[in-house]
Amino acid sequence: MEQNQGVYEQVGVAMTCRSYQEYVDMFSLTEEIMAQGPILDVGAGASSFTAEATARGLSAIAVDPLYELGDQAIYEKGKLEIRESTEKLARIASTLHWSYYGSLDNHQKNREDSLERFIQAYRADTQGQKFVAGVLPHLPFADEQFSLVIGSHFLFLYHQQFDEGFHQRALTELVRVCKPGGQVRLYPIIGLDRKPYAHLEQLVQGMERLGCRASLQPTSFRFLEGATHFLQIVK
Repeated sequence: MEQNQGVYEQVGVAMTCRSYQEYVDMFSLTEEIMAQGPILDVGAGASSFTAEATARGLSAIAVDPLYELGDQAIYEKGKLEIRESTEKLARIASTLHWSYYGSLDNHQKNREDSLERFIQAYRADTQGQKFVAGVLPHLPFADEQFSLVIGSHFLFLYHQQFDEGFHQRALTELVRVCKPGGQVRLYPIIGLDRKPYAHLEQLVQGMERLGCRASLQPTSFRFLEGATHFLQIVK
């Protein structure tokens, strides 16, 4: 990707370090929705949502292939990712919306704080009950286990790396582990190239064939240009 297009450069899938509050704002989460639990954070990386949600008395589990690694390896990788992502964001800062974070420094501190909260909780989870190793489209969970399934900055953000078939299988798997009446929420639905996911209509039709209702819902969270909605699937 060319830097002069203002596009975030990324090879492979980044490890994210986002906070509980970012999740609440991205997915328009309410206390009522979260209290219905349990909640599954898919592709959670080193985000602190599960750690903070658990501390608030909510039932939450995070799943990511990253959790095959040892805690120190994850911690070092997280610190490296934050440094590298901050440098990349600095190069395209003029294309981003800064009303939420205020500044690049604040954004970096948010990531660092989230990583610290995550790693403390990850190290305390010695039985692997809150942070579970797994990768889409085959998650290590029973059918209809979660009332809310959320996925931040994975599926559609990397649409150039995963084809439509993968996305369809991934969404089918997320619906499988979701309870009847529960929801799947995914954000954003644009790629790193800032283009909307091209096969969204086909995915929605696939969800409808499974008896689900899929729709785009607005979010007040602003950072990436064009990332104004999340995909909501009601089972």
